Amino acid sequence: MRYELIIFDWDGTLMNSVPKIVACMQAAAADAEWGELDVKAIEDIIGLGLPEAIAKLCPGISPEQAERLRQRYSHHFVEGNTTPMPFFDGVEAHLAKLRERPQQRLAVATGKSRRGLDRIFRETGSGQFFHASRTADETRSKPHPQMLHEILVELQVPVERAVMVGDTEYDLEMARALGMDRVGVTYGVHTPARLAASQPIWVADDIPSLFQWLYGESQDGQIKTSRNAT
Repeated sequence: MRYELIIFDWDGTLMNSVPKIVACMQAAAADAEWGELDVKAIEDIIGLGLPEAIAKLCPGISPEQAERLRQRYSHHFVEGNTTPMPFFDGVEAHLAKLRERPQQRLAVATGKSRRGLDRIFRETGSGQFFHASRTADETRSKPHPQMLHEILVELQVPVERAVMVGDTEYDLEMARALGMDRVGVTYGVHTPARLAASQPIWVADDIPSLFQWLYGESQDGQIKTSRNAT
């Protein structure tokens, strides 16, 4: 077992929800009369808490207009938009395999709200895989490391026995702030070069290579450092 605790980001790491997030944010901006939002700009803020995402995406927006955009985004995401949000191929089987290991702990650290994550857990039955989770509305948004710190305390795992897995610099930077090992995945929203700036210990290009490495079965490839590599 490479790590006692594996902490996953959600959107763009485990679930292919990026197209839906983009569509809902564009619709919400139109409803709030903010104007058209660029796809790449929206992808850039995925992983942040919604208030932080709106503030970065819409500089100068008034509090009233930001609240309107937030409400409309929530409406479209829950009720108004039917874009599928599948897990990336193989994710559920790999999580189930990891969960079977007696000493393995799994957790989620996400920019979603608690209500949103719990809804996904219920709809997909995936909540059973995780021992703990933190969302942006119940702690501090990424890249602040508070949600990771709270997970470590809850599960009583030292930082050197944990790893953060994510597709954005926000995921990797919050781990780096704690001195936690971090793994980037390139199939999400941020570029390999952007992930590399956060000095991940490993970078995976697809789901099979990610989980092979997490199982401790891969010893070569895109390892950036080797403190916990086996």
